Amino acid sequence: MSEKSIKLQRTESILKELIPEALSTLSDEMLSGLCVVDVECTRGKYDATVWLDKMMFDEKEQNYIINHLKKVNTHLKNYCMQAEGWYRCPNFKFKFDDKLEKQNKMDKLFEQIQKELKKSSDDK
Repeated sequence: MSEKSIKLQRTESILKELIPEALSTLSDEMLSGLCVVDVECTRGKYDATVWLDKMMFDEKEQNYIINHLKKVNTHLKNYCMQAEGWYRCPNFKFKFDDKLEKQNKMDKLFEQIQKELKKSSDDK
């Protein structure tokens, strides 16, 4: 996998700041309080995946949030274009980040393995 260009990294960084600002301008409290974890641009900045923090949202709330973010996508793009003076803005795809949950599960598994190894070495 090749390194990302500095220009692409800069765009991702700017979007990571601008998207929460744009979300805070919305009247929907559930959307305005969302935390953007990361932004990944692809296809030469034509698309951007916006990773959101789950913040204890259940499945129903997550579906509500994703559906409403699709509806306000144009507002978010316009906000970003105005703030940076861009001619165009990437198409946003919103997803919830579950990396932390996966990491916690792996940590628990490693703890369990460590306990079992320690237990088996104590038995010898």
